Amino acid sequence: MKVTGLYAWGDDSGCEADFSADLAVTNSGTKKATYTVTVGFFSASGSIVDHVEQTVASVGPGRTVKATVGMGASFGDAPEVSHVKVEKVRSVPADETPSASGPCPASGVHVYADEGDAAMGLRVVGLHLVNCGTRPYRLDGYPELELLDEDHDPVDGVRILHGTDRISTGIAGAGGPQPVVLRPGEAAEATLAWRNTTGFGDPVHAPYVRVAARPGARPVTVMPELDLGTTGKLGVGPWEKDETFRSGAGVTPRPTAAP
Repeated sequence: MKVTGLYAWGDDSGCEADFSADLAVTNSGTKKATYTVTVGFFSASGSIVDHVEQTVASVGPGRTVKATVGMGASFGDAPEVSHVKVEKVRSVPADETPSASGPCPASGVHVYADEGDAAMGLRVVGLHLVNCGTRPYRLDGYPELELLDEDHDPVDGVRILHGTDRISTGIAGAGGPQPVVLRPGEAAEATLAWRNTTGFGDPVHAPYVRVAARPGARPVTVMPELDLGTTGKLGVGPWEKDETFRSGAGVTPRPTAAP
């Protein structure tokens, strides 16, 4: 992964970005992968001007593809950008890429994680599932989770607890599981909760979580960036119907097999 060019765009260029950078994204693995790249735009003094995240989908093994990252129009006296740097790279198997909308996967459901919330060492991230198919989708229990490190290897030594109440009180996901039946266009959510507390031992960082919505379901790999410290615990709440979800734009239903 490397930056191959940096460009400045004037007011008369017609470009919505003030600056853009070209990237070369190489898949050195053996499977098709989707990459999420975070690029930092920096001033001459070294201060950050902006962070921009770009997704590069379905890069074949051994292939290099070009991508462009644009920094949106700045306001006021923002400093001039002098250089860019790739700050973080994440990748997931192309057939396990999370999605919130768009064409409906073969599974008949979109699965994705939100950006989460962090306060005083407590981390809370929501897992979301949307039935984009044409048949009811049944859930009963907890999502199945596998924690992976930066090299996509399983993370050992972390207990996955059913319920979030053993992590903290007053957050979603503390109740027991109940059967959930989602009609097409309806959604469910589950909660991940952990504490970033560091004591004795090496802190655990698991950028990836492989999620199976129910036993036998096709997994999806999300990127909640679990900074578990030395607690060795992750709480997961049961699937619950998301009554606030409104089916909408961009979701293309796809016929699915009977559950």
